Amino acid sequence: MNGRGEPSHPGHAHRSDDGYWAESFDAATDWFTPVQVAEPRTAVGLLERPGQQSYPADDHPSFPPGSLEITPADIYEVLGPDAEDMLATAEIDVDEVIRLINAETTVLPPLVIPDALPEAEESDAPPVELAEAITTWKQRFLKGAVAGVLLTLTGTGGAAAAMDKSVTVEVDGHEHTISTYEGTVGEVLADEGITVGQHDALSPTPQAKVSDGDTITLDRGRLLKLTVDGEHREEWVRSVTVDQALRQLGVPADGASVSADRTMAVPEQGMDLVVKTRKNITIIDGANAPRQLTTTAVNIDELAQEQQLKLGPDDTITPGGDQRLVSGAEVRIDRTGSTVINMTLPVPPPVQEIVDNTMFKGDERVDFPGVPGEKIVFTRVTTRNGEETGRESVGERITKQAQPKVVRVGGKQRPTDGIWDKLAQCEATGNWAMNSGNGYYGGLQFDKSTWNAFGGDQYAPYPHQASREQQIAVAEKVRASRGGGYGAWPSCSSKLGL
Repeated sequence: MNGRGEPSHPGHAHRSDDGYWAESFDAATDWFTPVQVAEPRTAVGLLERPGQQSYPADDHPSFPPGSLEITPADIYEVLGPDAEDMLATAEIDVDEVIRLINAETTVLPPLVIPDALPEAEESDAPPVELAEAITTWKQRFLKGAVAGVLLTLTGTGGAAAAMDKSVTVEVDGHEHTISTYEGTVGEVLADEGITVGQHDALSPTPQAKVSDGDTITLDRGRLLKLTVDGEHREEWVRSVTVDQALRQLGVPADGASVSADRTMAVPEQGMDLVVKTRKNITIIDGANAPRQLTTTAVNIDELAQEQQLKLGPDDTITPGGDQRLVSGAEVRIDRTGSTVINMTLPVPPPVQEIVDNTMFKGDERVDFPGVPGEKIVFTRVTTRNGEETGRESVGERITKQAQPKVVRVGGKQRPTDGIWDKLAQCEATGNWAMNSGNGYYGGLQFDKSTWNAFGGDQYAPYPHQASREQQIAVAEKVRASRGGGYGAWPSCSSKLGL
């Protein structure tokens, strides 16, 4: 090496300033001549992959002319914003760097030509695929080559170290520091095998330039399959805890029931999460006073289970059991109950009639008043919220038999019965139940005062409500009070010649 870092070994070939760098290539000395550095480098030649064809530059049918030539712009791009300072430190200009790279590079990555390229005419522009392949190849080659040249020239490695940037990559809060020659965020991540998904958050952007000491932050997106009070939705969150995710998504998590530990980190593969929010509701249970409570139950069925609300077969709850609960809701339970009670009641004595032919019809006499019995009546009492709504007898049992009342009734026809029928025919057309509406009643047309005065009200309140025999019995008393005649019925007795 001379003082400017020029190679001094025999066989070194110089390139012209404006010529194509490959024209000075000497297979015996140039590509694989070791550079005098502290550590030897491994030589790598052009490689071919199975099934893939690689061409020399001049033989490829669509190889863009001059595409492999190293230009000053290429060197400046590799060195970045501090290019001038690094070149000054190495006491070399950009053209000399290009000459040294052409002469002494020992590490050459393979140039991979895409398998399928469109046919190109001489006048056509080179295919985009080929241009991209050459650009990538040149960048990979130049970064190492420029660093090697500058390291050789300075001896201290200061200029090369300036190209070798220390960058911190933070993925989901986990940091690691790397050394890289890459120039952009996207290139650094690609070297690290890190891909960025559409739901990930990357800072800076993939196209941003990187400098020594920069930090690249990547937050992976996580799919949260969320069920809030029975409603399902899917949300994307980043590297956060369950509690932080809920707050970011606006889920009211205070006092809520959450199916996972709130402090756990949301896994990168996502998770299912069930949230039951806190609700303030009012319960009115039957006749009890309303009470307020806080619950995370999603619906009425869960509330009944949580509060141990035991419902009878006839009880009803409003709203229905599968209805969703919301804060401020009022839940009403109507308690419908029924009980069977025992009631002791008297049993009236039955009437036993004995026909006595020594007595006139219509007359009766009580021989024995009878003795009431007793019975127990089983009664179902229905209530709603503590108030009775109905009673129903469901059975009874006699506990004491009643003794019958014995009544003797007359069976002998009165001698004047035929006359009374004739009077009834005249007075009421023979209708013993006539109520003419003129103040006179029955077959013999009694007025109310006469009927009561002669004991008719013992049979019935009004004459027409009594039987024929009872009306005749009262008429006999009236006739007897008038001296045994029928003058109380003057018109009809006159017509009948009584």
